[in-house]
Amino acid sequence: MTIVDTVNATEEAIALDDRYVAHNYSPLPVVAASAEGVWITDVEGRRYLDCLAAYSAVNFGHRNPEIIAVAHAQLDKLTLVSRAFHSDRLGPFCEALAELCGKDMVLPMNSGAEAVESGIKVARKWGTDVKDVPAGQGNIVVARNNFHGRTTTIISFSDDETARRGFGPYTPGFRAVPFGDADALAAAVDENTVAVLLEPIQGEAGIIVPPPDFLPRVRALCTERNVLMIADEIQSGLARTGRTFACDHFGVVPDMYLLGKALGGGVVPLSAVVANRDILGVLHPGEHGSTFGGNPLAAAIGTTVVAMLQRGEFQSRSAELGEQLHRRLHALFGYGVVAVRGMGLWAGVDIDPALGTGKQISRKLAERGVLVKDTHGSTLRFAPPLVITAEEIDWAIDQFADVLADAGPHLTGSPAR
Repeated sequence: MTIVDTVNATEEAIALDDRYVAHNYSPLPVVAASAEGVWITDVEGRRYLDCLAAYSAVNFGHRNPEIIAVAHAQLDKLTLVSRAFHSDRLGPFCEALAELCGKDMVLPMNSGAEAVESGIKVARKWGTDVKDVPAGQGNIVVARNNFHGRTTTIISFSDDETARRGFGPYTPGFRAVPFGDADALAAAVDENTVAVLLEPIQGEAGIIVPPPDFLPRVRALCTERNVLMIADEIQSGLARTGRTFACDHFGVVPDMYLLGKALGGGVVPLSAVVANRDILGVLHPGEHGSTFGGNPLAAAIGTTVVAMLQRGEFQSRSAELGEQLHRRLHALFGYGVVAVRGMGLWAGVDIDPALGTGKQISRKLAERGVLVKDTHGSTLRFAPPLVITAEEIDWAIDQFADVLADAGPHLTGSPAR
C-alpha cells in the first residue's frame, strides 16, 4: 500500500463517519486500527501512545492478555441468556466484586450511565421503603460541575449547557452544591433527602481533587442524617488513582459504589451498583432490569478484572508511576502549564490560554504520537493505561514539553527533563 493510499484510507474513514455517524463527538483525526498495551496503531501504520485509556476503561491496557484469554474461552461457551435464566458466571462475578467492595450485593448493568441511573432508582426506592420519605418527595444532593453521564435524568442535574440545551423538560428531585463545600452540602440536606451522589474526584471537570476533609465530612453527615452516600467511582475507581477506589485515599467507605468502564477490561461494557443488602434489597422482580446486564461474557471478564485488582499490582503501578507523571508535569510550570491536579496515573493539566485551546494542543500532541483529551477549553487530561512504563511516561511528557515550546516561543528556557 502506498503512502497516498494510506492517507486516503484515513480521510475516507473519517468521511464515512461524518456521513453516517451521529455527530455527538468531536474526535481527533486519528483512525485506530489495532492496539496493544499502551500503543494504538492507525490505518496508516503510525503508532500513538494512548494517554487517555478510553476515559479509564482501558486501565489494564489494550487487549490485556489475561483478560483476552478469558474472553476467548467464554466466547466458545456462552455469551448471553438474559436474566430469564441463571448462568454459571454471574454468581461468581457478583461474589468477587462484592468482596472487593466490602459489600453484600451487586446489581450488574452495562454502561456507566446505567449504573448511575440504577443507583438513583435504588436510592429513591430506599427512601420510600426504608426511610419513609413520602412517595415522589425524595431529593438527591449532587455536586456542581459533575459528570455522571448524559441520559435525560442525569443531564437534569448537570451544569454542562452543551449536554442540557434543548433536551428538556428536566427531571426534578436534585439539588446542586459546590464540589468540596461540606457546609453548603449540609445546608442542602433536609428530611426528604435520600442520597448524596458524588464523584470522589471529578473527572470531566478537569480531575478536581476535593479538600482532604470534604469526603469524611460528607460521610459523617450522611450517617448522622440517615442519607445514602453514593460514590461514582466509574472513572476514578479500579486502581486509577493508586488505590482500589478514590474514596480509599480519604478513609471513606460509601453506602453505594457505582462502577463501570475498567470493570469490563476494555473489552465489553460492564457496570455495577454495589451496596449492602439493606439497600439493594429494596429491589424486587420486575422493578428493574437489563437484558445484557451481567451477561456471561461480561461476568467472566469482570471476575478476571476483580482477581487482577485483588493482587494489588495495578494499584501499586498507578501510585508509583503517578508520582513520576505528576513530577514531570509540575516541572512544566512556567513553560505553558498553569495548574496540575490529580492522583495516581490521572492528571488534569491547565494550559496557558495564550498558547491555544486544549483541543489545539491535543491535535499537536497527536501529531507527535501522543493521545490525550481536552476538557473545559484549556484543560488536558492524562490517564494512560496502568501498564505504561516509566520510559513511556518520560517520552510522552517530553513530547508535551516540545508542543508547549512550539506554541509559546516567547517563553524562555526549558524545563528539566
